[in-house]
Amino acid sequence: MTDALDRLDLLDLDDDLDGDDRLLRDTVRKFADDRLRPHIREWFESGTLPARDLAREFGDLGVLGMHLEGYGCQGAKASQYGLVCAEVEAVDSGLRSLVSVQGSLAMYAIHAYGSEEQKQRWLPGMAKGELIGCFGLTEADSGSDPGSMRTRARRAGAGPDADWVLNGSKMWITNGSLADVAVVWARTEDDGVRGFLVENGMPGFTSQDVHHKISLRASVTSELALDDVRVPASSMLPEVRGLKGPLGCLTEARFGIVWGVTGAARDALAAALDYAGTRTQFGKPIAGFQLTQKKLADLAVSLQHTQLTARRIGELKDAGRAEPHHISFGKFSNVHAALAICREARSILGGSGITTEYPVLRHAVNLETVYTYEGTHEVHTLVLGSRLTGLDAFR
Repeated sequence: MTDALDRLDLLDLDDDLDGDDRLLRDTVRKFADDRLRPHIREWFESGTLPARDLAREFGDLGVLGMHLEGYGCQGAKASQYGLVCAEVEAVDSGLRSLVSVQGSLAMYAIHAYGSEEQKQRWLPGMAKGELIGCFGLTEADSGSDPGSMRTRARRAGAGPDADWVLNGSKMWITNGSLADVAVVWARTEDDGVRGFLVENGMPGFTSQDVHHKISLRASVTSELALDDVRVPASSMLPEVRGLKGPLGCLTEARFGIVWGVTGAARDALAAALDYAGTRTQFGKPIAGFQLTQKKLADLAVSLQHTQLTARRIGELKDAGRAEPHHISFGKFSNVHAALAICREARSILGGSGITTEYPVLRHAVNLETVYTYEGTHEVHTLVLGSRLTGLDAFR
């Protein structure tokens, strides 16, 4: 597989990695190959994941919230975090979801919008993987239009120190049933949408896992239910009001997706390239036939396009210049391309490609979910269309 990865780097992008970046990439790749890859087929087929154990191991590796400053976080460059996402998702999108939901949704929300007390209480343990967080925004009837959420928060009494009471439900929540703390977004009567830190075990707060998934099987996906959940005033995130809070978190998390899917596509194509070099038909490896070489060439060029896009957006983010439309460009472009790469790579493997002996179709079905979550392909189409025309087509 290493030889295949080298051959896929047609533009010698790896040559531009500095020593620290290369060491980080190689360290995470070795962890992924030694610890994750040997078990991913079993986890995917059984629909289970030792998520708490893995969270601690990711914490030991220093990748949870690694791009955040302080509170046990490394303060790494955004592009370094991107390299990590690519290596983890090269094994499975569900594993990258565990990392990115923890660091770029739950931890980021507390880091960006929380009080000092909230940061001190939660972030060090989350960075170590000792505590797990989730992000409760999506509802069964409120996905692309989060402003239509039905979850409500009301004051239990008068004054700024009065408790809040939350009612509603959240759906498709990664890490939901595992979480020690859930960042829950709810509509208030007088103050718009606000974020609340809801702790596991609070009366009225329950979760139920989603089963029978075809995609992201090596990931915990849950429904959260809030039935008169009473939380103290100190649980509210004080530094943000309105939808810009959750949408800011999603922009942060989508950056990891832009990079992560390049890893899934790379792994699928590397598997197809290896297979094509050993599968013999009509007296020679199928890699020697023109039609197969045409497929491989098209897919390799497409892969490098996704990697170049990720690198450019990483440069912008490291420079503090990344805007939401840049991230939408990356999500729109890279997930679409990665999914197409995995589908066509499967055709090179023929019948073998439909089994979990090879990672290709597993990556493809996982990317069907990534294509939808954290902003559907259609939503990002309209974001780019609005940027181009100056006209909002959402309404």
